[in-house]
Amino acid sequence: MARYADTLLTEGEVIVLRTRQHWLALFVRSRAALALWLLGLVLLGLIIYFNVAPGVVRDVVSGIALVLIVLGVVIFVYRLWNWWAQDFVVTNRRLLKVTGILNKRSADSSLEKINDAILIQPVLGRLLGYGDLEILTAAEQAVDLYHMLNNPKQFKKTMLTQKHNLETEFMYGRPPTPPLRAEPQTAQSEPTQMPPATTTPPPPAAGADVPPNVQEMAPDESLEVTQTLARLADLRDSGAISAEEYEQKKDELLSRL
Repeated sequence: MARYADTLLTEGEVIVLRTRQHWLALFVRSRAALALWLLGLVLLGLIIYFNVAPGVVRDVVSGIALVLIVLGVVIFVYRLWNWWAQDFVVTNRRLLKVTGILNKRSADSSLEKINDAILIQPVLGRLLGYGDLEILTAAEQAVDLYHMLNNPKQFKKTMLTQKHNLETEFMYGRPPTPPLRAEPQTAQSEPTQMPPATTTPPPPAAGADVPPNVQEMAPDESLEVTQTLARLADLRDSGAISAEEYEQKKDELLSRL
């Protein structure tokens, strides 16, 4: 049968540690029952010690002692049931504190909002394994107190470990998105680039017409015009420019001579 805290878990939430108050807390909260037991036993002891003769006095005192003992048992059983119904839970996302027998009370604290926890252990608590754990938020405000917690050091270490794991999951749990890649350029969007000039002039391309004006120029000018015409012819032959554009560029080049 699932406990009440199990029904409060969200999707993907798992219980890492489950505990309650130390057993000594049960007897501390049952002080009234212990006092009634003690008083009833004292009355019965007085009857035996003074050897009270059977009669009204003996019956009344014995009845009172019996009532005190039964009342103490009822109180102790109630405290025991209340102690057994406690459920202090550390999950991978929060702290969950469930108390109450029939009327349940659940209080939770998100791990990412917890800043620290103050642990107080007296000498007897260190010997028997209990202590008080105070949960603090980022504003240094106490949000909950676990009084006489069983094995408080393990509870605190588990809580801080799960808090670290949760923060790491928030920061690095999701895989990084792939780097953006540039869209491939279409043939229309690619700019037409002139091929780099080489140190040694390439021979004029087949089909490139060399005007007679070029042959009459100075050697340097003739070489430069020949190289430009050769590049234009290559662009025309590769389809980068049309024949009309080639003729236009050639005419513009020759017009500047």
